[in-house]
Amino acid sequence: MTQITLRNVTIVLAAGAFATIAFDAFGKGLAPLFGYAKLAPVGLASSTLKSVFGASPKGAADLLHAITGLVFYAVGYFAIARPIQLAILPRLPWVVTAAAYGVALWVFALYIMAHLVAGMPAFLGWTGITWVALWGHIVYALVAAAIMEAKGAVLVPRTNDTNAAAMA
Repeated sequence: MTQITLRNVTIVLAAGAFATIAFDAFGKGLAPLFGYAKLAPVGLASSTLKSVFGASPKGAADLLHAITGLVFYAVGYFAIARPIQLAILPRLPWVVTAAAYGVALWVFALYIMAHLVAGMPAFLGWTGITWVALWGHIVYALVAAAIMEAKGAVLVPRTNDTNAAAMA
C-alpha cells in the first residue's frame, strides 16, 4: 500500500486548491459569461451552517467552501474514490473514475447538503444552476485527479502479499 507521505499530502492539497479555482472559475465566471446560471457555493455553505448551527458568522461560509474544496473533496478522491476503483476495476482509466466522482460530489452537494441538511429543494429544483453545478463538480474532480495522477499521488489498495509469497 502506498504510504501517506508529506509529498502526497502536499500534492493532494495543491490538487484541491487548483480544482477549487477551476470550479469557481467555471461556475462563477465562465458559465455566466456563456449565458448559464452562476454558482453560489458560498450561499449553500451559509445555508448549511445556519441549518446546522443556527447561524452563519461572517466569513464562515467562505471558509467552509474553501476547506471543502481544498481538503475534503480532494482527500475523498485520493483516499476513497480512486482506491475503491483500483480494488474493483484496476484497468479503468482514472478519467472515468474522476468524472464519476464529480457526479458523486454533485449528488452530495445538491441532494444531501442542499436538500437534506439545508432544506432547499432537491437538486435546487432542477433549475439552470443544477446543471452548472453538475459540470462544475465534474470539472473539479477532473482537475484534482489530473494533478494527483500526474504527480503520482495515488493511494493503492493493499494486496494480499502474504498469500502470494506463501504460494511461491
